[in-house]
Amino acid sequence: MSTQTAAPLISTATLTQDAQIFEYSRAANPIESGSTPPIPIKGFSADLYASGPTRIIPLDLSSELRTPWPATGPGLLASFVRILAGEKLVSAPNASSEFYFVICGRGHSETAEGSIAWKAGDFLALPGIEAIHSADEEAAFYMVNDSPLFAYLGASRAQARFRPTLYTRELVMAELDRAKHDPEASKRSRISVLLANKKFEQTMTITHTLWTMFGTIAPGTRQLPHRHQSVALDYVVDAKPGVYTLVGPELNPNGTIRDAVRVDWVSGSAFVTPPGFWHEHVNESADEAFVMPIQDAGFHTYLRTLDIQFYKED
Repeated sequence: MSTQTAAPLISTATLTQDAQIFEYSRAANPIESGSTPPIPIKGFSADLYASGPTRIIPLDLSSELRTPWPATGPGLLASFVRILAGEKLVSAPNASSEFYFVICGRGHSETAEGSIAWKAGDFLALPGIEAIHSADEEAAFYMVNDSPLFAYLGASRAQARFRPTLYTRELVMAELDRAKHDPEASKRSRISVLLANKKFEQTMTITHTLWTMFGTIAPGTRQLPHRHQSVALDYVVDAKPGVYTLVGPELNPNGTIRDAVRVDWVSGSAFVTPPGFWHEHVNESADEAFVMPIQDAGFHTYLRTLDIQFYKED
């Protein structure tokens, strides 16, 4: 015979106090109605991490997104990180995926998996673990993680989905150079490489939530518009004046973006491209430009909701 005491009955008044019921047309599109705020086109200057003490500088749009936690997009948080020579900084986000691009400097990161050496131009993916980052010389990172997604779900990381993974500058640049000189390169919409992990063969992405591209735009060229349902947190690796992105929700019949917002590229800066918006990259300078978008496209690809589309000229 069970001796377990029955739980007290919750009153109907308590159980129904948060319940709501909407007529369908009022709630079917909460973005259009304004209940869900739009993601802004927003830029972040390299001046944010150019000087000052060792610290993490979140690129926080939580007020625009109306979230109680730091966020650059609904599921992602981007930050600049500055570490002075000889100093250390600890990162320990409640996240399943972390991405680091070493903007400048040299050092190493101590983790439970061991020590990871890095230098300017390297890329690093961590599975949401504590890391102590030490700079042998003044260093800066561009860092993105999926902590806002975890905060929204009320979740905590239970296990690592992948091992710490390093993509050296030399390896990435060699693959990009191979793509640039491929005989089929002129037929492609862009010259880029995607960083991936063997653990995620279905999505072909750097982690199960994050997607990382490293691409180049030749001088005097235009990448035709495209759009996707993942938010893009773009980092400008290198660009001279005259390189920019045009962003807008609709295309004109001739393939240009209607009422486009222009975002000029400045080396070391970052900007947000909202999901579903058409965007194209233009290089009117005399030099090659490099860009690195980080997206939550790993998650969208797995859900089959990425819906990437490219405008093609006749």
